[in-house]
Amino acid sequence: MKQTIKSYTLFLAGLFIASMGVALSAKAGLGTSPVASVPYSVSLVNHTLTFGWWLNMWSVVQIAVQIAILRRKCKPVEIIIQTVLAFVYGYLTDFSCKLISGLQADSYIMQFAFMILSCFVLGFGIWIQFKGGVAMLPGEAMNRAISEVTGIKYENIKIFCDVLYIIAAAVICLVFIGKLEVVREGSIIAAILIGNIIKLYNYLFSRFRVKTPKTA
Repeated sequence: MKQTIKSYTLFLAGLFIASMGVALSAKAGLGTSPVASVPYSVSLVNHTLTFGWWLNMWSVVQIAVQIAILRRKCKPVEIIIQTVLAFVYGYLTDFSCKLISGLQADSYIMQFAFMILSCFVLGFGIWIQFKGGVAMLPGEAMNRAISEVTGIKYENIKIFCDVLYIIAAAVICLVFIGKLEVVREGSIIAAILIGNIIKLYNYLFSRFRVKTPKTA
């Protein structure tokens, strides 16, 4: 029971950190993070729901893809947990956006700094969720499912999917808005950077474990 509580606490902490990363990318104004680019672009076209709620709808699509990929290997309990956590994540994203609403990026240098910071924060949040070992958000769980089926490394799958999200968001913006509101240089950099940042956290963690002496 103690281990379960510890694992879920770690996961929820990662969830909040990831939502803050998404909020920071939106604040930067240089293009949102790839994981949020599609629902954010849809939120600009359709104002019926908030950004967080469109993020929830996108999670439902990712869960459906995951089920289709895993089929009989899919665990119903895990899918239910993912669905609940996805809606929590949507709320946290709206909350994080409000939390940093007072921050200002008055120059391009500040915008770029916010964008780089968002990549490291989002990557750290995703990495913590993975280390929690209890569940993952639908997008990351979908990446994991593709990795399991294809044998391609999870980090490489993430980079590919992030680039795909950016392309989809760009198409949505061009078709319905007529310009690239969501996709900018920050989106492209994040699409390439976040997956590699997760690799960096894995490397640093493995080095730390090797150097830390085992207690008797």
